[in-house]
Amino acid sequence: MYFGAHVSMAGGLVNAPKNAHDLGCEVFQIFTRSPHGGYVAPLDKKIASEFKGLCKEYDIKEWVVHTPYFINFASANPRIFHAAITVVREELERASLLGAKYVMTHMGSYKDLGEEAGFEQLVNGMNEMLKGYKGSTQFLVEIAAGAGAIIGSSFEQIAAIVNHKKLAKYDIGVCYDTQHGFASGYDIRTPKTVEETFKKFDEIIGLNKLKMSHCNDSKIELGGRKDRHDHIGDGLIGRAGFEALIKNKKLKNINFYLETEDDKVQDDLKILKNIRG
Repeated sequence: MYFGAHVSMAGGLVNAPKNAHDLGCEVFQIFTRSPHGGYVAPLDKKIASEFKGLCKEYDIKEWVVHTPYFINFASANPRIFHAAITVVREELERASLLGAKYVMTHMGSYKDLGEEAGFEQLVNGMNEMLKGYKGSTQFLVEIAAGAGAIIGSSFEQIAAIVNHKKLAKYDIGVCYDTQHGFASGYDIRTPKTVEETFKKFDEIIGLNKLKMSHCNDSKIELGGRKDRHDHIGDGLIGRAGFEALIKNKKLKNINFYLETEDDKVQDDLKILKNIRG
């Protein structure tokens, strides 16, 4: 179990490993492009080789890529739908070049098409996106915080996607987010509730699908259905919840990635490492 954070790639992708090291990260997450769209920094074998060399130099154990925020596989707008297919596939190819372990994405919202038609379009879009993909980076879907018609806020919704007959062959994994799960009603504040939540995850999705976790406390109460991260121990999950997560044997091989504000991310990392011992 290693701990890290989302780090900046300002000034170029090759700056990310040092930025991670300077924060005290053992693993790190990046965007390879602006999360809001626009300019995409070029990436070739020379840049990728330098990036991987620096990860080795700084003894980084694992690195992952988060897709941009505008992804929506269930959009009624053809331009947005096709952009989701193209951009996520590009991110998988770029991440493979960088030696990243995973690419994770938010899936979008059913608000345009409704759940039935939206689900069918999402499955077809993901199938199109993954068809013929031969890269080394595994594709993950992320649990959502449950606001409105956002896709993936229940274990049942996630299971329906990753275990769908059209998609099962692609071995899609899951990125758990502690804050999103909590906001969607999955309690992790005590050893007992952590055990119950991940027993349920195993029964519905399969623990073999759980690959990594975003590690965020919550400004929102249990089941509050909003995406609002807080620093470790400052929110409504509380330090005891993270102790329960870190000490749960089911999660012993899962790496945790902070997405908390920059002002205290080093403190958050220290807390996690102290709990781990």
